[in-house]
Amino acid sequence: MANELKNPQQIQINTTDEMSRGRFSNTMFIAHSPEEFILDWMLMSPNGNHLVSRLIVSPGHMKRIIKALNDNMKNFEEKFGEVKFLEPSEQKFN
Repeated sequence: MANELKNPQQIQINTTDEMSRGRFSNTMFIAHSPEEFILDWMLMSPNGNHLVSRLIVSPGHMKRIIKALNDNMKNFEEKFGEVKFLEPSEQKFN
């Protein structure tokens, strides 16, 4: 395992310019069935809610995503400090 951390596997990813720029999302909706999880990434703006991206993954892959997100958040907070949640009243547009 330690060797894997020292020499991470490099993966070549081909993509379009538009896709590589990414999308901003400030809210999400999650639904699931016995066979899949659906993650809808949305942008809540003064003009309404807009679907930015939709991912559909298997339950096994969802569990791997959750582990990777938890590991990365832990590393982030160790480096930059605790991430604090905003209260819903603090998230309103002016």
